[in-house]
Amino acid sequence: MPLSSIEIIYADAHLLVVNKPTLLLSVPGRAADNKDCLITRLQENGYPDALIVHRLDLETSGLIVLARDADSHRELSRQFHDREVDKLYTALCWGDFAEAEGQVELPLRYDPPNKPRQIVDHQLGKHALTFWKVQQRNHNHCRIELTPYTGRSHQLRVHMLAIGHPILGDVLYAHEPALQAAPRLCLHASALRLTHPHSKQRLDFNCPAPF
Repeated sequence: MPLSSIEIIYADAHLLVVNKPTLLLSVPGRAADNKDCLITRLQENGYPDALIVHRLDLETSGLIVLARDADSHRELSRQFHDREVDKLYTALCWGDFAEAEGQVELPLRYDPPNKPRQIVDHQLGKHALTFWKVQQRNHNHCRIELTPYTGRSHQLRVHMLAIGHPILGDVLYAHEPALQAAPRLCLHASALRLTHPHSKQRLDFNCPAPF
């Protein structure tokens, strides 16, 4: 996949915001055949100073922020750590939701026997909180707006599964009807709001879901 397929949403001397395609790693994997990734492509095609600040799952598409100098990297990383970045995701979830909106607060942990799956664990899991809102109802699924308060691995995918509404096309967590309902994981990072690390201006970025 050439760099031209990675849409540059915003670029200045301090940061980049790009639209990561589905099925592209954010950073290199451990295996030799997993070296192709977003950060490598950017560094090799015009942005050698790009530094990863946060990640999206392989199958998840959408907005990713990258820093272009050490000070910006430090400040953007702090904003994510301190939950000063507003993140919004769009998902297609199986079934019909009884309510118009709600929240899921279930602790999560890594499940080593079933790598890379995460599971709900009320004793050993880390706190995880997701807010959801129905945007559109369809015959077998709903378009959902997801707002993660915490940023646990696979959080949105496991939380939606836990309340009986797995994300369509999720090869790790969806049951067969939900898996077959879409050709890809229907999860997309559609909006980000953060503070510019240099100018301190509040920035809003939007990238509509491709599904």
